[in-house]
Amino acid sequence: MIEIKELFFSYTGSPPYLLNGINLNIKDGDYISIVGENGCGKSTLMKLILKLLKPTKGKIVTRAKRIGYVPQKNDFSNSNFPITVYEMLNSYRKLIKIKNKRVISESLRWVGMESFQASLMGNLSGGQSQKIFIARALMGNPDLLILDEPSTGVDIGGQREIYRFLSGINQKKGITVVSVEHNLDAAISNSTLIYHLVRGKGHLCTPEKYAAEFLNHEEGNP
Repeated sequence: MIEIKELFFSYTGSPPYLLNGINLNIKDGDYISIVGENGCGKSTLMKLILKLLKPTKGKIVTRAKRIGYVPQKNDFSNSNFPITVYEMLNSYRKLIKIKNKRVISESLRWVGMESFQASLMGNLSGGQSQKIFIARALMGNPDLLILDEPSTGVDIGGQREIYRFLSGINQKKGITVVSVEHNLDAAISNSTLIYHLVRGKGHLCTPEKYAAEFLNHEEGNP
C-alpha cells in the first residue's frame, strides 16, 4: 500500500533532519499508529505520505486508489458559521466529483450518524463532529484512511466509539488505516502495528512489544 525508502526531511531542506532515513512498508489491511513525543515528526510524516510536503531525500510510493483523510481537530463550534452536516458533506462530494448524492447518506450510515443530516455542525459534540469528518473521509470508498490524532477534543465515550469503528472498518472492510496518535492506550488496543518515532528514526513493532518495551521506558518505569 505504502512504501517509504530512505526518507529524509527538514523544513529548511538541509541538515539537521527532522526525519532521518525512514524506511517503512505499510501493507494492505494494516492498521498502523504513528506515535512519539511532540515535535518528533509524526504529523510531518503523515503530510509527506499525503504529498502535502515533498521529501528532502528518498521516496514514498503510495498504491492506494483513493485516500480518505481526517485532519487534526476540525472546529465548527462557532455559531456564526451555520452549516449543516448535509451541506458540508455535499460540498465535499462536489469537490471530489462524485455524482451520486446517495454517497452522503451511505457514509453517514457507516458511522451511525444518518439522522444528523440536518444538524448544524456547530451544535455537535466533539465525538459527533469527529464521526462526521470520518464519514466525509469515507466518501468514495477509499482503500486507505489517514487520520491525525482522531481523539483530540473528544470525551472518553466518544473516543471508544470512534476507535471501535476504526477497528471495525479495518477488520471487516479491509480498509488500511494510518493514524497519528497521542492516545497510546487506543494505539495499543486497536492497531495491528505501531510505528514509534524517536529522534528522527522509526521503529516498527507490535502493540504488545511497544507496551512492554517503549511505553514502560517512556513512563520512567524500570
